[in-house]
Amino acid sequence: MISSALKAKLQTLPLEPGCYLMKDKNDTIIYVGKAKKLKNRVNQYFVGAHNYKTTKLVSNIVDFDYIVTSSEKEALVLEINLIKKYRPRYNIMFMDDSSYPYIKLTHEAYPTLRVVRDAKKDRKAKYYGPFPDASAAHQTMKLLNQLYPLRKCDKMPKKLCLYYHIGQCLGPCELNVDPEIYKEISEKITRFLRGDVKDLVSELKSKMNAAVEELAFEKAREYRDLITSIEHITDKQQVQVEDNKDRDVFACYADKGYLAIQGFFIRSGKLLERQLSLTPLYGDPEEELISFLMQYYQNHPLPQEVIVPLELDIEALQEVITCKLIQPVKGYRKKLLDMASNNAKTNLLQKFEVMERQNETTEESMRQLAQKLRIPGLSRIEIFDNSHISGAFTVAGMVVFEDGLPCKNDYRLFKLHTENSDVDSMKEVLYRRYFRLLNEGGRFPDLLLVDGGLTQIEAAKEILGSLDLDIPICGLVKNDKHQTSSLMNERLEIVDVEPGSPLFFLLMRMQDEVHRFAISYHRKLRQKAQTKSILDEIDGVGEVRKKKLMNTFKSFKRLKEATVEEIAQVVPQEVAERIFETLHVEP
Repeated sequence: MISSALKAKLQTLPLEPGCYLMKDKNDTIIYVGKAKKLKNRVNQYFVGAHNYKTTKLVSNIVDFDYIVTSSEKEALVLEINLIKKYRPRYNIMFMDDSSYPYIKLTHEAYPTLRVVRDAKKDRKAKYYGPFPDASAAHQTMKLLNQLYPLRKCDKMPKKLCLYYHIGQCLGPCELNVDPEIYKEISEKITRFLRGDVKDLVSELKSKMNAAVEELAFEKAREYRDLITSIEHITDKQQVQVEDNKDRDVFACYADKGYLAIQGFFIRSGKLLERQLSLTPLYGDPEEELISFLMQYYQNHPLPQEVIVPLELDIEALQEVITCKLIQPVKGYRKKLLDMASNNAKTNLLQKFEVMERQNETTEESMRQLAQKLRIPGLSRIEIFDNSHISGAFTVAGMVVFEDGLPCKNDYRLFKLHTENSDVDSMKEVLYRRYFRLLNEGGRFPDLLLVDGGLTQIEAAKEILGSLDLDIPICGLVKNDKHQTSSLMNERLEIVDVEPGSPLFFLLMRMQDEVHRFAISYHRKLRQKAQTKSILDEIDGVGEVRKKKLMNTFKSFKRLKEATVEEIAQVVPQEVAERIFETLHVEP
């Protein structure tokens, strides 16, 4: 039911372009949209029938703001900036699904290859991709590093490293290498990444045959494996189309409250496929596709042309996206668009049934929880758990569930005072969390869930009371097998949860998730301490070298697995030998 105040506000909306910001009961912005005519678009949310997803959005709208712009183009740009700023829960899916790996070739005297996600950070570098996943990008880069001796280090070392000795670097750190050699290598890499590998394969075959004639069978096998890898990588990711242009193709398909967006990336006439997004739909499919494109090209380089459906209103979009936008009605571009559209439909239909069952279960779980705890409009839940061993390395984890689903961007870790008891640790983490939210004006949860019973609930009540906060509290009560068996509300009443019910499994997921999150941080701190204590015993390893070792190998396990030669790239040879011997001494 729309309030009289909201009805009155709807009548005052102008018939001008702009952006609207939907707010919930906590005055939190939950959705941002754009419109050619604000009055018409915003009123559409509150009249007529909608799909379940849009109905759910509307049911949470208590108020809205709007910003009038001078043109639809300005509204389009403003929408993206507002989404970035506020990260509304009903828009955020597009922000999370649009980052893909690229191979970056740096523009330096001694260039390097890197796999990156942000393809616009360094304007001077060249970017190749996007790749379907990180594995494909790393596999390709690994092959290129075997073929071409570019430097591998982020910062130039003071002496020649292992890569020089195995023939995968020319050693510019010590040797005077002609930059023209690197220029030639960069050109060869560029040809490879554009799919031109005939000359390279022919050269490797000649080297393989020569090695066979010299009875150097081991070397011949290396060349053969390189040829096989090249053919595998190029064949796996490429399907020939009619010309050599770089283009992106986007299409979408909507059904039953969900939207699938399919993208094809074509580079030098070869096609890379990737499903981009499968998300709940809260607005018009074409408008959501435009918003997606705007956000996507904030972080990705523009191709020569972008192909989009004919029904898309691209007038404002064309003013913002500076490459050519094409809406084909025939020809091979139309075939590509139809292929993308069919893939979007197929992907959505294949996954919809499973998603629908999962969502129904999740929604039923949240309804049960809200009913049992008498919390209307229950959406956001924050769950806390502590982890320690005999009071050492005490940490806490906080996970967030939004509408029954994990919201991992909002997870937080806390390093706590080791002398605290479990109760004191809970008090510390809750005070730090909610004192900060008060100061920053952040969003508070609809429910605070602690992993424990009476004592943890009382601790939470004390802290919230001291901060003058009114947040419902509930505890996860465990049985003798340390499994959640029931709930305890803030009045210290037991709330039964039927074993095997949707709510039971939701609570189990929450408990497992917060425990996993907290314990993983705890183990990380223990590992760091273990590494420090062992390295402290080794002569020649001080704070600077310990830091270098951990920055290089990232973990104690990887350091232990390293060879003397690999360790010697970071520290002097004699120190590397002592480290290796210490780490491999028999117990």
